Amino acid sequence: MNRTVDVLVVGAGPAGLAAAARLAAAGAGRVEVLERDRAAGGVPRHCARPGFGADTRGRPLDGPGYARRSLRAALRAGATVRTGVSATGWAGPLTLDVTAPTGLERIRARAVVLATGARERPRSARLVPGSRPAGVLTTGELQRLVLRFGARPEHIGRRAVVVGGDPVARDAVRTLRAAGVEVVAVVSERPARKAAFGAVPVLGGAVVSELHGRGRLTGVSVRGGADGAARHTLRCDTVVFTGDWIPDHELARARGLPLAPGTRGPATDGAFRTASPGVFAVGNVLRGVEPAVVAAAEGRAVAAAVVDLLEGGAWPEAGVPVGVPSGSTGPLRWVTPGLLGPTATPLLVRPEHRLVRPVLTVTQDGVPLRRMRLSGSLVPWRSVRLPAARWADGVDLGGGPVVVSAEE
Repeated sequence: MNRTVDVLVVGAGPAGLAAAARLAAAGAGRVEVLERDRAAGGVPRHCARPGFGADTRGRPLDGPGYARRSLRAALRAGATVRTGVSATGWAGPLTLDVTAPTGLERIRARAVVLATGARERPRSARLVPGSRPAGVLTTGELQRLVLRFGARPEHIGRRAVVVGGDPVARDAVRTLRAAGVEVVAVVSERPARKAAFGAVPVLGGAVVSELHGRGRLTGVSVRGGADGAARHTLRCDTVVFTGDWIPDHELARARGLPLAPGTRGPATDGAFRTASPGVFAVGNVLRGVEPAVVAAAEGRAVAAAVVDLLEGGAWPEAGVPVGVPSGSTGPLRWVTPGLLGPTATPLLVRPEHRLVRPVLTVTQDGVPLRRMRLSGSLVPWRSVRLPAARWADGVDLGGGPVVVSAEE
C-alpha cells in the first residue's frame, strides 16, 4: 500500500512526540509518527521515578506519566501516532518502506524527522568474553521486566552486579533493590561517587573481564579496582550492563547520511537538518543519551525548520563540520551539532572524564578563534550547553572544519 503524508516522524519517544505535537499545532498538514514498540513514549515509559517535570497541579511526574502526557499532547494537536510499526528502509529520498500489523506499506513524505533515539550497548557489543548464560541484562531489559511484568527475584536473580557508574547505574540499583534483588557490587570503569550508591560496594577503575556459568550466570571476573591489575570473581546470578549509549542510527546509515565523529549519530546543523534535503534528525539519535527534557526541546525546535521547508524554503548547503581533535584520546568525547550552518546554535560538550574548570579552545584551519574557561566541572554523564555567541563568533562558513579542544 502506498500513502503520502506531509511529515513523517520516525520514533515516538520524547523528541518524536514533541516534534509531532508542535508540527501539528503549527498547521504542518498530515503529521504521522511511527513507533516500532507496542506503546509510545520511549525510554521514560520504563523509568518509574520522579524527575520528569510536574503535572498541571504541580505534582512530580515519573517516566510513565511523562510519556502519557507527551502522547496526549501529540494526539490533541492532531498528529497520528502508530505503534507496532517499523520503518525498514528507504525506497526514495523521502520515501520509507514500513512493516505494520496490517502488512507492508510505502509512505512518501514532504519531510522526514528521524527521532529513533538511542540504546544501551549490550554485552556482545562491549566484547566481554565468557559463556552466554541467562541472567545478562541491560538497564532497559531490567526495567521492562520489573515495571511491565512485575518480575521478582525468582525471575531476575537473587544476587546482581551492576556495571557502570553514572546515573543510569543508580537507577538500575534502585530497580533491583525494589524488586527484592541483592546488589553485590557496582563495577565502574571510571572513578564513581560511592556515596551515590549508599551501602552497595563500588569498585571504581575496574572492568568486568569475563562471565561465568553455563545455563545460568554464576559469577563475573573483575579486573582492576583497589587491587590495580589484580583479578577476582564476584559470585552472582545476574549482571546488568548500564550506560554506554549509542544512537539508533540504522535508518540514517541506510540513507547514507554522514555521521558525526565521536557521537556516531547523523551530523546536523543548528536547525537539525542533515546532509539529505528534507531529512531532519533530533533527540538522542544524534549522540546517545541526554535527558528527556533535552530531547523534547529539540523536537519542538525542529518544527520551525520543517514548516519553513514545507512553505517552500530553500535547503542550505551542508555546513562546516564541527568536532573534537581527530584521533585524539583527549578529554572531550564529543561535541554537537556536527555541522555549523547559517542558523546559530548552542554547542553541547561531553567529556571523557571529570574536568574541573577546563579551558575550551575553538580553532578553524589551525587558527584559534576563541578560548573560554568554564566555571565548575564537566562530568562524563552530563553535557554542558554553550550559547552560540560564546563559541561560534568568527567562524568562516566557507572555511575548513571547526575543532573544539579542552585543557584541564
